[in-house]
Amino acid sequence: MERVDRCVVLVDAGYLLGAAASLLAGEPARSRITVDHSALIQGLRERAQADTEQPLLRIYWFDGAPDRVPQPEHRRLRVMPRVTVRLGALTRSDGRWAQKGVDAAMHAELTELARNRACSDVVLVTGDGDLLPGLMSAKEHGVAVHLWAVQAADGDYNQSEDLVAEADERRVLDRAWITKAVRAKDLGGVCAPAPVPRPEIAAILSAPLPESALAASAERAAEAQAPVQAPPGRNGSAPGPAARGPEPHPAPPPGKAVPTPKDLAGLRAPGPAPAHPQHAAGATLRWSSDKGWVERPGSGPSGEPPETASLPTLAQLTSAEQRWADREEDITTVGGDPFEVGQVFARRWMERLPESGHVQKLSVMYPRVPHRIDGELLRYAARFGLLAHKDDQIDEHDRYAIRAGFWREIDVRAAESA
Repeated sequence: MERVDRCVVLVDAGYLLGAAASLLAGEPARSRITVDHSALIQGLRERAQADTEQPLLRIYWFDGAPDRVPQPEHRRLRVMPRVTVRLGALTRSDGRWAQKGVDAAMHAELTELARNRACSDVVLVTGDGDLLPGLMSAKEHGVAVHLWAVQAADGDYNQSEDLVAEADERRVLDRAWITKAVRAKDLGGVCAPAPVPRPEIAAILSAPLPESALAASAERAAEAQAPVQAPPGRNGSAPGPAARGPEPHPAPPPGKAVPTPKDLAGLRAPGPAPAHPQHAAGATLRWSSDKGWVERPGSGPSGEPPETASLPTLAQLTSAEQRWADREEDITTVGGDPFEVGQVFARRWMERLPESGHVQKLSVMYPRVPHRIDGELLRYAARFGLLAHKDDQIDEHDRYAIRAGFWREIDVRAAESA
């Protein structure tokens, strides 16, 4: 079998981005940097073709992901031309994240490419010595191996010395090259494109609560500041703990315009405490945008106002053929940005509504998405790796961004149909 004269790039994303973070931000945490993946891929392609003097066959991007579920960055990468994403597992041990299966996948790909004579040159962007057997096997099959390093923050090697010794060619991606596509979040320098401002998110966070919630908040604040009136104890002494009655729930901090869900959880009508928090007379807490909102008069048993109880879900409006087309679009064109995900969901929902009156019913609820639709929206977002645990915390900002995208699309479509 005749060897094909072209090059392939194998990227260990953990090494590339971790080393870039160390160089630009002083620590290897990828959360400290912002990456313009389009610019990074273009830079890798141009550099590989210039160094090897061969046309590019493909860039393989190897990375870890929780449960091997593609994250938004992986979804953006895998639809780029000449890019293939290979995911290993990402697990947490002793408080640190670790990739599993990435080295084995790189080794297998490198060996297979060399054995099948699919290319004449391979560019390895990695520092892991576990790839040494694969590198040596590729050389034995007549493939030229180019090893690229990221400039180390301390000026020393950040690659296995055995890899360096065995490579046919070695290049260093210096700070000037890296900063064309990567920037530190809290440092200056050449920056990748900044995220687009989302004023809709701020609007949702600052939107006023229903009047009933604000009234209850003010009432609680007054109760907390008023002296406790209780009959004196025996022989005129101060009343004991039992005579004082239950302590009032903490009121929202003075000057705070919008109570938090935690504040609202303590707002309930006087009387015995309910057996279950969800049975509180003044508050209903749910895993949705209803969380922390006080019930409105006339709400049904589910807590949903009658004006939105008749709204159909997207699943009810979607045929089998549409479901297949939606999945195709999700895989090939939806990048997975939280705001974008909310927009896509809202666009599909509005296009399939049987009557335009449903939109008017929904608009009176802003910024609150009805419970059934909100749950479906968040489950849809979960397909893109959103709402997952990030550093052991659920990213609430993603939730606000998803709902802001939903409302922005509703507004745009409603204006077009008006």
